[in-house]
Amino acid sequence: MKVLTANRLTDGEVVFWRGGHWVERFADAEIFAADDPAGQGAEAVALGQPTVVVEPYLIDIAEGPAGVAPVSYRERIRALGPTNEPEHGKQAEGGAAIEALLAATGAARSTGRVDLIRRK
Repeated sequence: MKVLTANRLTDGEVVFWRGGHWVERFADAEIFAADDPAGQGAEAVALGQPTVVVEPYLIDIAEGPAGVAPVSYRERIRALGPTNEPEHGKQAEGGAAIEALLAATGAARSTGRVDLIRRK
């Protein structure tokens, strides 16, 4: 499973793709099957939005003990928002989606991020 992510150009906010537009919450992101060409299609559309987002790429996600979460530790941090204080960022909102992100384990790299690094 994969999710398309980027940073919004105007404020640097981490955003996720959902049905043709960007949303701020990981829980609202559109999930693509690993081999679904729609994921690459969405990435291609996002790459054509240089005045909206910066560096869009697909990340790997998996079902964890509490729900769906990014495989990569880096991407879980991005989805939670600032980690300097639990009362800051998206993690302060709480809820099932945040609990799933906090419960996820492992530090594997997302293949999408590795592919992005290789493109440069």
